[in-house]
Amino acid sequence: MAAADSPSAALRRDLCSRGIRLAGKMRADVVDLLDAYVEQQGLDASASVAAVEGVPLAAVERWDEQTGTQRLLENLAAYRAFRALLAQMLEEQREQLGEADAGLGRALAAVLLQVSAFAYHLEELLRLESRGIPGNAEEEEEEDGPPPPPRLSLFEQKLRGLGVLRELAQWAVRSVRDLRQLAKPSPATGAASGLAESP
Repeated sequence: MAAADSPSAALRRDLCSRGIRLAGKMRADVVDLLDAYVEQQGLDASASVAAVEGVPLAAVERWDEQTGTQRLLENLAAYRAFRALLAQMLEEQREQLGEADAGLGRALAAVLLQVSAFAYHLEELLRLESRGIPGNAEEEEEEDGPPPPPRLSLFEQKLRGLGVLRELAQWAVRSVRDLRQLAKPSPATGAASGLAESP
């Protein structure tokens, strides 16, 4: 009981709850942006797109066997990659259209801000989760997404953008699942606490 009521457990639950709300809002905005992007770029919504280089796939085998730290590290790697890719998409969008479609640019910028805020939120959770693992969170923070991809043709840029937004929507769903799992009290912690408290 003491473990569940400890300040760190309460903070963890609070951070997970806020993260779930952030990820839910982000997914809704990404789905709206995806619709606008497909229409504005003249793409087929069902177009097949190759996996985006540098972004881990949201689908993972043995998801239920992952530790909380593994979940957070994978999420953080993904959102750092998305941050770099969305910034590049925004730059390309401005080069292509200028002010011709400011609405799409604003929507992209808004999602980029949400991704950055969510990555920071994950870093906070990772710091809380990684206590006692020296340097783990700090080492992870040094990397900031994938290296810039090679220059693509206009059509390839559009397809890559479609792939980025689709995978981001999938990651938002996975993040909610990961944070819900992380918010659950750890049976090991409860058992250890119970043993410590017994005379």
